[in-house]
This record gives sequence, structure tokens and C-alpha cells, in this order.
Amino acid sequence: MSYLLLRRNKKFVSFIARHYPILKTLINPPDPPHLLQSPCSILRISHYATTQSSSKFPEYEMPTVTWGVIQGKKEKLVNRVKICDYLKSLGVITDELESIELPSTVEVMSERVEFLQKLGLSIDDVNEYPLMLGCSVRKNLIPVLAYLEKTGISRSKLGEFVKNYPQILHASVVVELAPVVKFLRGLDVEKQDLGYVLMKYPELLGFKLEGTMSTSVAYLVSIGVSPRDIGPMVTQYPYLLGMRVGTMIKPIVDYLVSIGLPKKIVARMLEKRAYVIGYSLEETVKPNVECLISFGVRRELLPLVIAQYPQILGLPVKAKMSTQQYFFSLKLKIDPEGFARVVEKMPQIVSLKQNVIMKPVEFLLGRAFQVEDVARMVVRCPQILCSRVELMKNSYYFYKTEMGRPMKELVEYPEYFTYSLESRIKPRYQKLQSKGIRSSLNWFLNCSDQRFEERLEGNFIDADTEGPVFDMGGKLDMPGGGGEVVSDEDDDESDDDEVLYRRTVTL
Repeated sequence: MSYLLLRRNKKFVSFIARHYPILKTLINPPDPPHLLQSPCSILRISHYATTQSSSKFPEYEMPTVTWGVIQGKKEKLVNRVKICDYLKSLGVITDELESIELPSTVEVMSERVEFLQKLGLSIDDVNEYPLMLGCSVRKNLIPVLAYLEKTGISRSKLGEFVKNYPQILHASVVVELAPVVKFLRGLDVEKQDLGYVLMKYPELLGFKLEGTMSTSVAYLVSIGVSPRDIGPMVTQYPYLLGMRVGTMIKPIVDYLVSIGLPKKIVARMLEKRAYVIGYSLEETVKPNVECLISFGVRRELLPLVIAQYPQILGLPVKAKMSTQQYFFSLKLKIDPEGFARVVEKMPQIVSLKQNVIMKPVEFLLGRAFQVEDVARMVVRCPQILCSRVELMKNSYYFYKTEMGRPMKELVEYPEYFTYSLESRIKPRYQKLQSKGIRSSLNWFLNCSDQRFEERLEGNFIDADTEGPVFDMGGKLDMPGGGGEVVSDEDDDESDDDEVLYRRTVTL
């Protein structure tokens, strides 16, 4: 039995020595270190090396596995000096490299530098974050960059990405990068948008899932933001995932609610304009709101102004309002109070270019409208300043040639120019003509198709109403409640041009 065991052991030893040469040293221990001629030997894993070398030869430390070579203290210092001299010759500042492990040879460091330069990084970029030189090409750079390219970042932009966030080179693909990408996909960020989101805010890849990202999403959903809209919001403004709820998001939401905006309206506003939560509350939002009030915008209409044009919270409002107010006074003869009414109805006017404003104004002046009439029209309906002159011409000629109405009606109802000639004005007017009905412009244009048909088929004529108004309570109400009914008797007592009447139609 002992003979068989000995024979089996010899066969096993022979097999190990033949197929795993590195383990041969465990079976046949090498000569003691003092017999070695070279100061640096090929790595040998042996009991002797781990127990006796450090005590007998103080210039050696515990083996450091760096490309299969054990370096002594003196050799490490020599090679480190050589590497630092090489980097200094390239213009690299090496002060921050003292605390990190560097490769064993200049050749390996040269490979790293060349790789980074091919990526598009300059020596100045390396000096911005010299710790990237401590990253192995094969173990760090290639796996990370390959994964980023897989997420949708084009190879041509990888250099820019690393410039913006060089810390990414130290990250683990499995432990750090992949979970964040999975989290973004779980928020309904489209796969084709991942590259855009990460390029815009690369620091996302350094966040912890259970930290700021999760709490910011949870808070937005709690105020009424639809979970389905979180993905588009992140795509539009990924920085919201890095904002703390208590110090950034909640204070601005609370302030908007305090000036009259209902939470549901705030939620809808953020769904479409997520970047609003990035405005500084104390430095931008509050000063802009106070500025609007100082220019004559009524406090009760602030919610309407902000809901229509959320960007106004982040603009240099004082400078823009001052410029536009002076322009309206000089060119359109509109006083500051009238300008405030214009801003209330169309706050986008503060950002509208003056040459764009003048085109429809010049068109109206060229059609024999007086300056005062144009001013009245702009104050009543500033949206005409955004209308295309070509479309205004078509609507005006139809009004003059087909409808044959006085110019006074256009002054009183300039909204006429904001409706489509082919889809609303012309077909509705033709229906009125077919039924022999004469009405004001407001009556047959300022309503839905269903409401218009009801008016045509109704046995009474309801009065003209203003457009929808946004109340501080958060509801969108039509003025006049249910609307007062104007009977046929009322029509007989009023001017035909101003009061609507209906001729009885026998079906």
C-alpha cells in the first residue's frame, strides 16, 4: 500500500511540475536569496521568500505584484525618480503623484501617456488631474472607456468626457458604473439618450443610488410630477438628480406655491421646464419676482405670468424690462401701465427682439391704422406681435374683401389676426353666411368647434366672453360663470353691429 501511495505521489508531482512550472518552486525550494546574482528576480511564491527575506535583507519588502516583478526599495526609488524625470520632461507636474503607486518602468508610463494623448487629452489636461497617470491602461482605462462607448458616448467624445470627469478612470464598471446606468434606465431615460445625459452631467456616474438621486426623484413624485415624466425631465436637465431636496428643490417649490401657484401647476411646469429648479432662489428667483411687481405687474397675476413663461424666473429681468419698456414708449406710444398689462398677458415679450416686434406693427401702420389704435391693439392682444406678416396679410384682405367689415372691429378685437384663416376664420364665416347670422368677431371665433356648433343650432345667443383666466386658487375658469343669456328681445333693443342676433331657421 505504501509503495502505491509513493508511486502515485511521484506521478502527481511530475504532472504538476510539467503543467504548472510556477508551482515547481513549492515542491523544490530555490536557493537562498543570498546566492542570487540579480537584484531583481522573477516572482517566486515560496515560504522562504515570505518569512526570511525581509529579515535577512532589509532592502526587500513583501513582494509587490507589478507586471510579474519584485522590486527592492532602492530599485523602486531609482525607477520612481526616472519616471518622474520622464514626466517632468513632458511638462507634467508630479507633486500629486507622490502618494500613488507608479508602474515599474518608464516604458509602461510612456504607454499610459501615449494612450491618453491618443484619446485627445493634452499635458495641460493631465496636469488638471495627474492622478489619472496611476490608472493602468489594461485594468482601468480600456474597460471603463469601452463601457462608456457601449452606453452611447461616441468614441470621438470620450476624450472630452474624461476631461470633464477624469475620476471616472478609477471607477469599477460592475460595482459603480453599471448600477447607475441601470437606475437611469429604470427612470425611463431612453437608451439612445443615455450618452447625451452622461455627457451633460458625467458626475452622475459617481453618485450612490440610495443617496441624492433617489430622494430627489421621490420628492418630485410626491408634489405631483408624473413618474412617466421623470425620464424626460432627467434627459432635459440631469442635474436635478444631484440636487438635495432640503436645500435646493423644496425651497423653490415652496416659494412658488407661496406666491400663488398651486402645486399641481408647479408639477406640470417642472415636467416641461425641469431646469427651473436649478435657478438660485435668493439670487435670481426672488429678485425677479420683486422686479416684475416694481414694473407694475399685479401681484395676483404673478402666477399666470410664471405659469406662461417659467424662464422669466431665471432671466436678467430688470435689464430686459427696462429696455422693452423704453422701446414700447418710444415706438408704440404705450405707457408703463400699458406695458405692464402687455407683460401680464404675454410675458415672453421681455425676450422678444425689437425687430420682430416692429414687423407686424409696421404692417398695421401701413394699413391706415393710427398709432394710438395699434397701441390699443397691442395692449389688448400682445400676441399679434408674434404673428407672421404673411398670414396677417391674408387674414386682413379676407376681412376687407369678403367680410367687408369696418376697421373699428379689428381695433376692438385684434385677436382676429391670431386665428388661422383656412381652418377657423373662413369656414366659420361661411357657415354664418349660410344661416344668415351676423355676429361680432369675438362671438364666432373665440370658442371651440363644438361650442360654435351649439351656438349655431341654439335658440338663443350667449354674450361675448373673455378668454380663460388663471386664478390663484389653481383652477382655470372662464369669466362670467355660466354666462348670461341674451334673448331675442335683447337683440332688438341694441345696435346690430355690437349685439348678436339670430334669425329663426325652420328645419
